[in-house]
Amino acid sequence: MTVSDAQLAAIYQELILDHYRRPRNKGALAGADARAERRNPLCGDEIVLEVAFDGDVVREARFSGRGCSISQASASMLTQALRGRTRAEAEALVRQFSALVHGDAGAAGDEGLGELRALQGVARFPARIRCATLAWSALDEVLRGA
Repeated sequence: MTVSDAQLAAIYQELILDHYRRPRNKGALAGADARAERRNPLCGDEIVLEVAFDGDVVREARFSGRGCSISQASASMLTQALRGRTRAEAEALVRQFSALVHGDAGAAGDEGLGELRALQGVARFPARIRCATLAWSALDEVLRGA
């Protein structure tokens, strides 16, 4: 049985809404090793990302803030995808996610992105790319500074 594009889009939309309604890893992270804040002045989205490391490996990541369903779902998915990755793996994930939301077909087919692929439709709405990448921009800062 194959899934049609319309069915896949509906599944992805439901996944995004689920992360928005029931965000994972939302709230302050006691003992964070690094923290970065981002704001989108065009729409009011705000994200604070906090990360704790065990050596070179992400032990935990949490976020707080407010914003649209895309920014909040993306931050929720990011925190889930980060745990257990090395710094180099996290940097590669940032690049691959950016490619995904900018419409790269190779990234859209990368099963290693897991549920992050639900956000590939953002590429069709350039004004929403900033929403989807807000938490990722904060992660990029954390990885460069921590």
